[in-house]
Amino acid sequence: MSGDGRPDVSVLVPVLDEEACIEQTVAAMCAQELDGRTFELVFADGRSRDRTREILERIAARDPRVRVVDNPARTTAAGLNAALAAARGRYVARMDAHAFFPSRYLAAGIERLERGDDGVVWVAGPVVPRAHGGWSGAVALALGTRLGVGGSGKWRRNGDGELPEERELDTGVFAGVWRRETVDELGGWDAGWPVNQDSELAARVLERGGRIVCRAEMAAEYLPRSRPGALWRQYWRHGFYRAKTNRRHPGSLRRTHLLPPAVVVTAALTLAPSRRVRRAALAGMGLYGAALAATTAGTARHGAPRDVARVPAALAIMHGAWGLGFLAGVARFGVSPAAVARLVRGGRRRR
Repeated sequence: MSGDGRPDVSVLVPVLDEEACIEQTVAAMCAQELDGRTFELVFADGRSRDRTREILERIAARDPRVRVVDNPARTTAAGLNAALAAARGRYVARMDAHAFFPSRYLAAGIERLERGDDGVVWVAGPVVPRAHGGWSGAVALALGTRLGVGGSGKWRRNGDGELPEERELDTGVFAGVWRRETVDELGGWDAGWPVNQDSELAARVLERGGRIVCRAEMAAEYLPRSRPGALWRQYWRHGFYRAKTNRRHPGSLRRTHLLPPAVVVTAALTLAPSRRVRRAALAGMGLYGAALAATTAGTARHGAPRDVARVPAALAIMHGAWGLGFLAGVARFGVSPAAVARLVRGGRRRR
């Protein structure tokens, strides 16, 4: 504990209608091992309509490390900022109510930040999907494939399937640990990003010359959406706000961001009045279907038959929703000429 009695680390956790899993994830968060340091968990409740707030307050009544603050705006970014305003630690970390973090997540992040002056200001961990019923098994299998994660380093493994000890990240990030002053200097999370707010914050970090690293020892188990409708809504929103992030931060645009909207446009062109265009589009969709089939075949040894059979549909939902959301975002926010020029020149952001 700090000399003034404050915790060393404040964990920021935005929550909204998490009744189904909140007790289990809070228990995992409370099991953090910090080698003599202390921590607090600050939950920002977006005025949940289920028993989330009641459960959290019951836990807080018996564990002084748990605190609950209100998030009237109800969005993730607003919740993170509300929790940050109440935080008392020298370090801050973000955790997600849909994930289970390893017991040394906080300790490993702090140790990496304290290693030396090598420009690292954000330490995060990979994401390991964990099935928990419904369609989540198929989504977890899909997220274990290249088609499911694109170029995002937060999911990526080595060729042998193992997680590298450390990897440089770009704006594909999940949670993390920072020094408090780093987040304060950045002004926290931008409330204009209800989702994709970590990517927008990461873009600002990189533009200032900071480094973001992903440590294998900080790998968190993520609970994917278990219903197709929820998966569709999640990916549509991510695509929409990724377009907004790319508009504000041209350097964050990657070629892989253009693949889902390309699939959507190709599918639409199968209905074009021109026979030549229709044939070309059908050929393109045939290649896409072959890619789905090959990817699904590669998951056959890793999941139950029912989950494997759903992988093509899960991937199609993810690509279709993200692609439509991205196109809607481009229509709403526009596209950055600088980002397009960078892709044409072949520029790549480190990952």
